[in-house]
Amino acid sequence: MFPVYCDIVLCKICFLLTELFCCLVAEEASIRPSVRPSVRPSVRPSVRPSVHPSIHPSIHQSSAHDGSFDSWFKSLFVRKVDPRKDAHANLLTKNEESNLYKIQFHNVKPECLDAYNKLCEDVLPTIHADKYYPCELVGTWNTWYGEQDQAVHLWRYRGGYPALTEVMNKLRQNKEFTAYRKERGKMLLSRRNQLLLEFSFWNEPVPREGPNIYELRSYQLRPGTMIEWGNYWARAIRHRQRNKEAVGGFFSQIGDLYMVHHLWAYEDLQSREETRNGAWQQEGWHEAVYYTVPLIQHMESRIMIPLKASPLQ
Repeated sequence: MFPVYCDIVLCKICFLLTELFCCLVAEEASIRPSVRPSVRPSVRPSVRPSVHPSIHPSIHQSSAHDGSFDSWFKSLFVRKVDPRKDAHANLLTKNEESNLYKIQFHNVKPECLDAYNKLCEDVLPTIHADKYYPCELVGTWNTWYGEQDQAVHLWRYRGGYPALTEVMNKLRQNKEFTAYRKERGKMLLSRRNQLLLEFSFWNEPVPREGPNIYELRSYQLRPGTMIEWGNYWARAIRHRQRNKEAVGGFFSQIGDLYMVHHLWAYEDLQSREETRNGAWQQEGWHEAVYYTVPLIQHMESRIMIPLKASPLQ
């Protein structure tokens, strides 16, 4: 009988504690101003930039919602999520256009790199020039600094996924391309690719004269931070246009997700150093770095040399 009585008493105590906890939560929400903790680097800019309108009008609503938490205490238990009627990709891209990009990374056997480059220079420009295929070779490079004996190819498909599918189906019927793939396979150690979309606030890559070196900076973001990244870079990109070094900015849709690629062009490594240092002298650049660094899980830089067949020289 005694154990049963103890169980009843314990249940009543738990019930009373639950009611007391709910009252405390309600009181906390009514008297305490909202506080949203954040983790940022040690040097804090004086003003946090507002949401950039070039991303999408609905982002303003999301930013305003950030301050609507009832209290820090309540936020430990209740997480509010903005309802969205559109994918993040649609908020970040040029909606009036439907360009899709494919980036390829081919790790080549060291002794085969010259033969691989010759093979690509013979075949890839013919596909690029043939209007039968709704695709364009944006650029083709060898990695100079970074992962060695690597080739990087960037393709654009005007018309999005249908254009990609059309090109794939047509290339299966192309005997020259089939032979190219078979010969290429003998030279590779591994290969991978990603399908990308371009940020609305970046330049569309267009052919340029050389000689130039190219830097591909790749960022693995924390899941859920792509909109925030886009907002800050929509403002920051103006600080990196002075020497026309910005070539293109992309984010992944298939392959490694939450991956961002920024492509830059410089005359040489010294020009790269001077251009990057010059950005720090411009008002607002330090804020972009301050707020985007915490969004990154991993980052990588490749310095690349264009092949003779590359439209980006």
